[in-house]
Amino acid sequence: MIMKKSSGPTDKADNMHAEMLQSVYNTLIRELGSQQWWPAETPFEVIVGAILTQQTKWTNVEKAIDNLKQKNMVEAGRLAEMDLQELEEDVRCTGFYRQKASRLKGISSFFHYHGEEVLFSLPTEKLRRRLLELKGIGPETADSILLYAAGKPCFVIDAYTTRIMRCIGIEGNYHQLQEIFEKNIPKDVDMYKEYHALIVEYAKRYCATRQCHKCLLKGNKDGQN
Repeated sequence: MIMKKSSGPTDKADNMHAEMLQSVYNTLIRELGSQQWWPAETPFEVIVGAILTQQTKWTNVEKAIDNLKQKNMVEAGRLAEMDLQELEEDVRCTGFYRQKASRLKGISSFFHYHGEEVLFSLPTEKLRRRLLELKGIGPETADSILLYAAGKPCFVIDAYTTRIMRCIGIEGNYHQLQEIFEKNIPKDVDMYKEYHALIVEYAKRYCATRQCHKCLLKGNKDGQN
């Protein structure tokens, strides 16, 4: 998908950000191809994954979800009623398993009580506030649920995104970076998913392995690609 600038007036900084973000996207999609992320069979599986992926590798998340699937537990009502100690054992491989099991019980009860369809029909900001009220749910996890499970246009900012943006000269806190993305790329759910997934995959290949000398994004400070 090709990003287009807003037809309305923008200041110099907005133009610069739009050009840089377009350039980064072009480079990543050309190098890595479409990511087709998030891998899940249901929206609730995305929610489970969003909790479990905190501070661990995705391969560990897959193991934990497989454990739950074998017991037919990747469903809000069933997971809410699951024995806590049994759940802890099933997600132990993801680390911080007691915290994560407790958080899974909490968010499962929340979705089971209110109903997934009802919650996903709420306006984006209202649902985001409701999610952030839950114990252990921060902005990144909430926005991952909003984007990948609820299909709402809410760009996810993670540590990889912050790092890559800093390297090309764009800095800010979570809210500031999210605003820059949402203001300067099309407000499109598929675009948000693809862009965020590309950033994560690129960062795992280059940033996490400290291959800065091979970075393909160095020229994007000036919107070049």
